[in-house]
Amino acid sequence: MTALILALIAGAVVGLTLGALGGGGSVLAVPALIYLLGFTPAAATTASLIIVTATSVTALYAHARAGQVRWKAGAAFAAAGILPAAAAGAAAAHLPQAVLTVAFAATAVLAAVQMLRPAHTARPGSGDVRPGKAAGAGAGLGALTGLLGVGGGFLAVPALVTVLAFEMEAAVGTSLLIITANSLASLATRSGVAVSLDWSVIGPFTGSAILGAWDGKRMAAKVSGSRLQRIFALVLLAVAVFMAADAVT
Repeated sequence: MTALILALIAGAVVGLTLGALGGGGSVLAVPALIYLLGFTPAAATTASLIIVTATSVTALYAHARAGQVRWKAGAAFAAAGILPAAAAGAAAAHLPQAVLTVAFAATAVLAAVQMLRPAHTARPGSGDVRPGKAAGAGAGLGALTGLLGVGGGFLAVPALVTVLAFEMEAAVGTSLLIITANSLASLATRSGVAVSLDWSVIGPFTGSAILGAWDGKRMAAKVSGSRLQRIFALVLLAVAVFMAADAVT
């Protein structure tokens, strides 16, 4: 199978995930870029940020049109993560590839466990910012984005539900705003790092992911969110085991 076809298929899956769940797409994008398309871990994390930023903006627009984005709370949450994302993005260039791979595998396991946990029930109509908790959660997500090239949406959604008591639809939409801000901050620090990127792969991957994000938004309206999360969590566990085994052998 050619690199172009693989990029289109992987991009569609990433876009569907981001559009339907408000996160998780980058946790699939990085291993797809490494194991299917031959990118190094450093190049894959940078390429993932480019792909996720473009796709998140598209998905954010779709959710904003549906009134599912809490702009004030999301901006406060994202602001706390911008500096950690930038700092971690600069640090990532100096870490061994095996360390990045193992750290990414551990993050994938964390994401899967988080998605398999019973859903918390939000208080209807809530969503006011709690500055201390929002800042702490936002900073942690920003650092994760910068270091591993993941948007952090798979952690932002449950954080918005539990910390800020968002209903699930608003958490998914608002997480896309946070993903976009964190990804842009991390990309800004990586712009001067000498990493070879294959744009003939990144371009089709990104285009397919953007189209998939629109389909993911429609899918979320038809399929139970908890069912989607369980399926995605099982996929993540399998990916994490494979990456960890590859890194230590």
